[in-house]
Amino acid sequence: MRTVFGSWKYLFKNAWFVLPLALLPAVFMALSLDYDRIEAVVRAFFSGAPQAGFLDFLHTWSFIRFDGVLGAIYSVIAVLAAAVFMAAILAFVEKHMRLGKRTLGGIWTQFVNALLPAFVVVLAYVILYEIWAVVLSAVLYVISQVDLVAVTYLLYIAAVLLFLFVLVYLATVLYLWLPCKLMTGFGFFEAFLYSYRLMLERRWRLVLSFTISVVLDLVVLCAAIFLPVAVFRVLGALVFLFLFPNFCIRMEVVYFETDKLDREDERRSYRRY
Repeated sequence: MRTVFGSWKYLFKNAWFVLPLALLPAVFMALSLDYDRIEAVVRAFFSGAPQAGFLDFLHTWSFIRFDGVLGAIYSVIAVLAAAVFMAAILAFVEKHMRLGKRTLGGIWTQFVNALLPAFVVVLAYVILYEIWAVVLSAVLYVISQVDLVAVTYLLYIAAVLLFLFVLVYLATVLYLWLPCKLMTGFGFFEAFLYSYRLMLERRWRLVLSFTISVVLDLVVLCAAIFLPVAVFRVLGALVFLFLFPNFCIRMEVVYFETDKLDREDERRSYRRY
C-alpha cells in the first residue's frame, strides 16, 4: 500500500512547497486538451451512437493540440514546463527525503543536474504517449464503424481498457530512470539497466498506483466535459495540479523503497528548518 498511496501522503503533507511548482505545468496541460473534440466524442459515446472520425479520436486522446497555432503553443509550453518543474520538484523532494530538510541550500545545483535528464524523460513519455494515442485512435475508428451498436460498445470499452493497461505498463519501464541517475550518478544506459532491475519487484504495485490515478483523471475530465469550457479548463488544471507532482514524487518514493534507502523526512519532517 505504501507504493500505491505513499506519494499521495507525501504530497498532502508537503503541499505548500510542492503544489506551487506544479501550477504552471498544470495550467498549460489543461489548455492542451482539445475541448471541442473531446466534447463531441464523449457526447457521441453517451448518446448511443459512438461513431467518430479518426482525427476526432486523435484530438480527444492526444496531449499535443494541432487544431490551431495557439493550441500548438500551449502544448509546447506544457512540455517545456513539465520538464523544468519536474526537475525542480525532484530536486526539492530528493533533498527532503535524503536529509530531512526543506531549505533552498544546494537545490540549484541538483536542479541543474536534473534539468537535461528531465527533458529526456518528458520527451520520451510524450513520444510514447502520442504513438499510443495514434494507434488507439485508429483502433477506435475501426470499431466505431461496426454496425451493431452493442458490439461497438463492447469492443470500444475493451479497447480503451486494454490500451490503458498497455500505457500504464509501458510507463513503468522508464519510471525509475531519472531518480536512479540523479542518486547514483550512473550514465544514461547504466542508470536505465539498474532502474529496470529495481522496477521488477515493484512493477505490479506501481501499475495499480498508476491505474487509480488514470481512472480518477478520466472520470473527472469526462464529467467536466458536460460543463462550460471555462469550468472544464479549471477542473482540468486542478486535476493536473495534483497528478503531475504526484507522478514526480512517486518516482522518489518508489526509488527509495526499492533501493532500500532511509528516508530522513519520515523521521524529521516535523522539525523546523
